[in-house]
Amino acid sequence: MPGPDPHDDTSRDYEQFEKELLAQDRDATSVDTADIDDTTAQRLVSDLVDADVVTSVPEDQVLVHEPSGTAFDSTTQLAVFHRGWTVGRDADAECE
Repeated sequence: MPGPDPHDDTSRDYEQFEKELLAQDRDATSVDTADIDDTTAQRLVSDLVDADVVTSVPEDQVLVHEPSGTAFDSTTQLAVFHRGWTVGRDADAECE
């Protein structure tokens, strides 16, 4: 008995379609971080420290993002990470 006709196989089409949909979803939920300059980052991190979301560890010269446990040595990196983390958490909540 001959195998399936390779011309009838549409699995690759489906995989490509699924990749395109996933890319569109990522684009729709992505956060624009271009507007985070040093001043904005410092203000956001200061607010996060006040809200006990970020802990400063002066002896290691790092800032720890408490919900994720991730450490940063740059306020800008932390601000960008927190924005992305927040969007990701909000997207997860919408899926539930």
